[in-house]
Formats: sequence, structure tokens, C-alpha cells
Amino acid sequence: MKDYKRILVTAALPYANGPIHIGHLAGCYLPADIYTRYQRAQRRDIKFVGGSDEHGVPITIRAMKEGITPQQVVDKYHTLIKDSLEKMGISFDIYSRTSNPVHHTTASDFFKKLYDKGLFEEKETEQYYDEKANTFLADRYITGTCPVCGNPNAFGDQCEKCGSSLSPEQLINPRSTLSDAVPVKRLTKHWYFPLQHYEAWLKQWVLEDHKEWKNNVYGQCKSWLDNGLQSRAMTRDSNWGIKVPLPDTEGKVLYVWFDAPIGYISATKELTAQWADYWCKEDTKLVHFIGKDNIVFHCIIFPSMLKAHGDFVLPDNVPANEFLNIEGDKVSTSRNWAVWVNEYLEDFPGCEDVLRYVLCANAPETKDNDFTWKDFQDRNNNELVAIFGNFVNRSLVLMHKLCGGKVPVFHAAAVDGDDQQLMDDIQSAKIRITQSIEEYRFREALYEIIDLSRKGNQYLQKKEPWKKAGVENGQQQIDNCIHLSLQLTANLAIFINPFLPKTSSKMLHMLKVVERMLDWKNAGSLKLLREGYALRAPELLFRKIEDSEINAQVEKLKANAVAGSATPKGGEGRLNEAAGIPSSAPQLKPEIVYDDFAKLDLRTGKVVAAEKVEKADKLLKLEIDLGFEKRTIVSGIALHFKPEDIVGKQVVVVANLAPRKMRGIESNGMILMAEDKSGRLHFVHTEDEIEPGATVS
Repeated sequence: MKDYKRILVTAALPYANGPIHIGHLAGCYLPADIYTRYQRAQRRDIKFVGGSDEHGVPITIRAMKEGITPQQVVDKYHTLIKDSLEKMGISFDIYSRTSNPVHHTTASDFFKKLYDKGLFEEKETEQYYDEKANTFLADRYITGTCPVCGNPNAFGDQCEKCGSSLSPEQLINPRSTLSDAVPVKRLTKHWYFPLQHYEAWLKQWVLEDHKEWKNNVYGQCKSWLDNGLQSRAMTRDSNWGIKVPLPDTEGKVLYVWFDAPIGYISATKELTAQWADYWCKEDTKLVHFIGKDNIVFHCIIFPSMLKAHGDFVLPDNVPANEFLNIEGDKVSTSRNWAVWVNEYLEDFPGCEDVLRYVLCANAPETKDNDFTWKDFQDRNNNELVAIFGNFVNRSLVLMHKLCGGKVPVFHAAAVDGDDQQLMDDIQSAKIRITQSIEEYRFREALYEIIDLSRKGNQYLQKKEPWKKAGVENGQQQIDNCIHLSLQLTANLAIFINPFLPKTSSKMLHMLKVVERMLDWKNAGSLKLLREGYALRAPELLFRKIEDSEINAQVEKLKANAVAGSATPKGGEGRLNEAAGIPSSAPQLKPEIVYDDFAKLDLRTGKVVAAEKVEKADKLLKLEIDLGFEKRTIVSGIALHFKPEDIVGKQVVVVANLAPRKMRGIESNGMILMAEDKSGRLHFVHTEDEIEPGATVS
């Protein structure tokens, strides 16, 4: 791995044409903030830059809808977005805006350098024009009937009802959104960037040099490159945006996707006089956090622009997330089907970390995931309150009750196997959490932290220090149990800080320690709290969320939604609708006949033993009692269940599956599992307890 001296993190610039929703947080801002906070705890030289994207068609459309100027739109929503991100703890070093003069200068200079190098192609093409408004029309200024689903209000680039990507030429009865006139075609000149000239370089740089990129990123880039690249216009006809810095170009501006990523550079210029160190020195690690809809711009177009310019570093990684749906339906701002961050902050004051937790625990890192208010409640009540918060509270309460409110002495000579196991768990957790964050697997890292607090609860329950008073060596057992529980609490404050910073600060207050303890080098230490040190009284870290609050949010979501059918995912939704199946129904696998099903031998079984598979985070080795014999089955459920929690569980087993070796272990069968909308797994079992070996049919 390359040795970097500094890190520059960017998060996609949101359009300043409306508030941000939780999909934006889950997609890029939260993972970028987790990564940045972790790197700061490592005491590395890191800058985190972002800002509002204040140019482009969505801004002018919003201005028309609200009857105000584009500048008033961006002023209003830039302030709202910035405030929402700050309150959610997204810790930008700078949150700028592309309307700032420094950005106009930087983007203009960038364009001019490429122009002076002769890299643009000047072309005249026919584009739609509104003769009443006397202006060329961007695709979003044109509406008409969708040729796929018949929606009469489809846009010139996409139908928001069926999800089809369109061009204005495909619309039936197209109209201008400015005047309702029928648009006509007129010649106009623009400057095109020849992406095809960088195709060979991109294939080497992306497909060969960055095979470590996430599968969704790598796959989308490969698809674009396999299909061949074309020249792309880098200017538009408009009066809102950065003026094309050439003579006789009145009414022409830089394409928003040309100027927006340059906003990362201009924001860094605003932040520090040493901006060039972060953009022009090869020992800088540049990381772009984005959603999957921005992959092509950050992995194909912007890198080609940087390569053409010649003075800037290229991204080391682009860890894009997939989409977060809401209650089983795709987020749609036009239908108001979204959970808006500013409204959440009003409805759940003091619960910023709860949303951070839920969005990370359910992050769409590898596939689209679904946010539901019920899952939000369950994760808060069953994980934050009942596991993490419960352990911290129990540790401090027991210290005050059994040890006089001070960190007790640790008796090394009295350490038993349970004590040693907890100490080992703390130190090994650091290794796994560190590796997961470094490799952008934030959901996995958070799971390890919650799992460590779960082990703390199990340790306290097993040791039962409240029963040791008066027994032989009882005080030593009490002291060691409480001492290690408090050291674990201090470690949890370090581990959780990148994810839940306000929670970590509350823990520091109770432990009476300074923020310097949060340095990552201190994680794993068993000497974070000094013996005899008095700690403050415990305070609850999280509150329980009631059913009434959740019901209110579901009703609010439904009441605010604009009437309209759900947007299906791709073509499969339209095929389902054509067959009379609702678009929300899942896509079924190909039809089979009964004889195919009859080949399966499904049996009931009971888990009699379970353990983690070494060096395999996702695998558990299970021993299953099938009544007539015991089987070893390796199952990829370790991220969902702890071994000790599933012993005794009734399961359904595919008993006649051919054996397969996994991590050197022969697996003889498969456990049937069901996956809910949030991605969580559940055992498939019979309604009543039944003896192992019974046939399931």
C-alpha cells in the first residue's frame, strides 16, 4: 500500500434546490464523516471538504416553482443544508458553495487551461428552443408523455413514474416548462470534452490499477468503458452558472458537472493557503464519498479532466454507496416520499446519534437497503438502549454501588479465564474495527463495537459481582470485574466516537477524561482509567423510542406524500406491471416444476454447537443435530448472530446438498434463512417445536 503523507476527503456536493434527506446522509455524508473522524483520531493530516452545488437546471426550476430568483433559492437552501449537516455532526473542515467568487475563478481557469491546450471540440448541434421564452431548453425544461408508461408529466431526461431514462426526442407531445410552448430545434455551438481519447488510459487506471475498488463502482466503470466513451458537452445554454470564459459566448455557461467537482478544489483553496499540497502532491490520498448515481462523474469524467489538466492528483478510492429506500419505496423528492433531515432534527431533538447509528448499521454499502421506522425503533431500543447503553450504565452503577464511586484496584494475581477473555476481546476488537474502517466497511466496524458491548453485558452477567460480597476473595473478584468493565467502557468511547460523536462526548464526561483519550493509539489499552479515580454518576446515553412516535412518523410520511405510483427498479418493475403484478412485488426466480422441488430433502434440526470460523468474519461453524446424525455446516451468518445466542435454535436444513469445503471445513448442508427488507437474517423454522430429523414438505 502506498505511503501517504496527507488525506483529502470529499463528499458529493448536494444541489441547493431543497433540503437533504436521510438517503443523502446514508449515501455519502455519514460514511465520509466516520472515515474522517477515525483518521483524525489516528492523528493523520486530513482535510474534509464539501459544499453546495448552486448551478444547474434544478436550481432554476425550483426558482420558477417558488417565484423567486435562482440566487434566492441557493441562499435559502445552502443555509438549510449546512445547518442540517452541522447538527447531524458531519464535521467538514469547510462547507463552501459554488457561487463563491473563488470557485468561479477556479472553474474558469480550469476550463481555460484545457481550451488553451486545444483539448475541446467545438460543435454545432440542434437543440430544443422555446420561441416564446427566447431561450434554449435543457432536458429538464421539457415535459411530455412518457413513451414507456404513458405518464403525461415525464421530463426530457427521465420519467419519475416508471424510472425510464429518456431524451427529449422520445417524449410524446413535448412542451416547454417555461411557457408551455411546443419547442423547436435550433443550431447552437458548444465545447465538447473528448472522453474517448482517455479510454485506454481509463481502462488501465480503473480496471487494472484499482481492482480493490468496491464491486458496484468497478462494475459500473467497466460497463461504461466496455460500451465505449463519446465526446461530452462541457457547456450549456443558460444565464445561470459560470460564464464560459471565452469571447462572444453570451448566454453560455459551464456544464454543472464540469464545474461542480472543481468545487472540491476551490473549497480547499478557501480552507488553507497550503491547498496545493492536498491537490498537487503525489503523496496525497484523495477519497471521494458519493452515491452510486455519481460514479460515472467521479470515476470517468472528473479523473479524465484532472488527467487532461495535468497538475492535480487522482482519486485513490471512490467508495460509493447504493440507494436507501424508504418504507419499501424509492425516495422521490417530487412525490415528497422522503425523510427530511431538518424535520427529523425537530421531531427527535437530541437523537442525532440514533439516526447516525441506524443509517450506518443499515448502510447500503453493497446493495440498495430499506429504511423503515419500525427498524429505526428496534435498533434504538434493542441495540443502543438494551446492549450498548445498558452495559455502560451497569458498569458505572455497579462501580458506585460496590466500589465507592472510584475505579477499583486491579488484582493481576486474581485474574480468571473470563477476565482474560474480556481483555483479549478488547484488544482483538481494535484490530477488526481498524481494518474494517480502513477498508470502508463501516457497517461491519459498527457491528464489532456493538458486539463488544454485548460481550461486556455477558461478562457482567456471568461474573455477578453483586453476589460476591462476603465470599472468599470476593472483593478481589468484584474489583477485577468492575475495573475491566470500566476499561471496556473507556475503549467503547474511543471506538464509537467516529460513529456516534455526541454519545462518545457524554461518556467522556461521565468518565471525567479529556478528549485526548479518544486518540486511536489508546484503543485496546487496559489502563485508560487510573485506579482510585473518582467518576461521575451515570447518565442514560439513549432513551427508549415509543410506538406512538413511530406511528406518527409513518402517518406523516404517508400524509405528506404526493399522490402517485411507486417508481419500480429498472425494467423488471414494468414487466411485473404488465403481468398484473404490483411494482412493489419482488422479482421471482424462473418457474420450476414439482419434480424440481421434490429433489430437496428438507429436515428439521437443532443447533447444538456454534463457533466462529478463524479468519472469516462472516462464517460460523455449526453442529446440527438431525436426529439420526450430527452434521457440520458452515453458514455465512456471523454478522447477524453470535455463536452463543443460537445454540439450541431449531432450524430447517437442506440435508441432501452436496458437501462443500469452506475455509478448509467440509460443510454438509445448508441452513434456510429469510432476509427482511433491512437486510437482517432470520431463521426459518416450524411454528411448533418438533424433534430433529422431521421431514419438511
